[in-house]
Amino acid sequence: MGRRTKIVATIGPASGSPEMIAQLLDSGVNVFRLNFSHGSADGHRQQAKIIRQVMAEKNIFAAILGDLQGPKIRIGDLQDNVELIDGNAITLTIDTSKPQTTNCVPVSYQPLPSSVVSGDILLLDDGLIRLQVESTNTSDVLCTVTQGGTLKSRKGLNRLGGGLSAPAITEKDMADIDVAAELNLDYLAVSFPSCAADLDPVKKRLAELGKDIAIIAKIERAEAVDTDEVLDSLIAASDGVMVARGDLGVEIGDAQLISVQKTIISKARRANKPVITATQMMESMITSPVPTRAEVFDVANAVLDGTDAVMLSAETATGKHPAKVVAAMADACEGAERHPSTQKSKYRMEKTFIRIDEAISMSAIYAANHLKNIHGNICITESGKTALMMSRLSSKLPIYGLSRTKKICHRIALYRGVIPVYFPFEEDHDDVYNHALQVVGSLGKIKSGERVTVTTGDISGSTGLTNTLKVLEY
Repeated sequence: MGRRTKIVATIGPASGSPEMIAQLLDSGVNVFRLNFSHGSADGHRQQAKIIRQVMAEKNIFAAILGDLQGPKIRIGDLQDNVELIDGNAITLTIDTSKPQTTNCVPVSYQPLPSSVVSGDILLLDDGLIRLQVESTNTSDVLCTVTQGGTLKSRKGLNRLGGGLSAPAITEKDMADIDVAAELNLDYLAVSFPSCAADLDPVKKRLAELGKDIAIIAKIERAEAVDTDEVLDSLIAASDGVMVARGDLGVEIGDAQLISVQKTIISKARRANKPVITATQMMESMITSPVPTRAEVFDVANAVLDGTDAVMLSAETATGKHPAKVVAAMADACEGAERHPSTQKSKYRMEKTFIRIDEAISMSAIYAANHLKNIHGNICITESGKTALMMSRLSSKLPIYGLSRTKKICHRIALYRGVIPVYFPFEEDHDDVYNHALQVVGSLGKIKSGERVTVTTGDISGSTGLTNTLKVLEY
């Protein structure tokens, strides 16, 4: 049984060379993340070119995900780092004429003084530093340091409980959307949406450019998880979600984040949407060649929750051991997938389906889980939708997503348990089943005498029309 949970690796100075991209693919990367918060448009163009060249050379399908910076609220530029001491007074100011001192720090978020009140807790640098608001005036927020530390330029600023917000899509984001469209990326992650409507400007711009790029909503604001209705609508409006635990944990608290992560993953799977779990999953490996046991358990917990993918950020972007951290994460995923709960599913047993393709998808996985001598599932797909729905059910068996569209092969690389296979068939429909069987067999994935399920539709070239399930022997 191969690994089913996918791995997203962020590309940066430590991992951008052709040699390292090749090592990351060999170690198990399924999705490459281009972080638009860093680097230039030309840099991202060059990086996407390198990734695609290496994938083509190795004949491996992986997805490329662009990640918009979004309206993250930040401390301004500091001339020097500021040491904040517990109990000391500190002023956050939007007045650019005031000089920076150890007791006065600039903030780029102009509405801050009118957005907070006495008693609020402000969190800097992903919660490493805490301030309590004492009072405000038209330009300043006067605070007391309750948890000190070293403050550096451009670190994030949140309020415990959320409520600090800026326009969802910035001018920089709009320019980066154009770059993502130019590069024909597979996925585009939208940072800090608080509701479904925040995704609309991205959808509109991509439609204007005539680009089909799947949108990932990053769940990282308290407002996004405030009610089931808001979270459900955000999931419904996206093509997938990311549990962005850094800012989300800062806003709602780490203790509450544990339950919220499980809720988001469950809701996404029920809505037939892929879900990525991200942030600090193996952070010690930025410098260490091995992970901590706590990190291994964190990855395993997300796998047992049913996440499609786990994500690495600085670990691969700037860390010392990019390939080693991917290999360690792959091992952790495989270890978790040995648990029986990941190998069979009773989910949706009582559900009445409306869509024929969804009923066929579920039937294929149930047949594979309960019929002897089944060694895999072949899904012939035009859009990847059937492969996605099949991946919503737990199974120890792989799903071979066969598509004659290479773009779809790249997109389905994110889906849990799905192995992309390029399948440029043009034969009559009667021959498609055996041809698909031979293609998968030629890859060494199944052996003579073994069975597989095969799903497809009567009308090739159309999406959403999967209506046939067969069990074949190789």
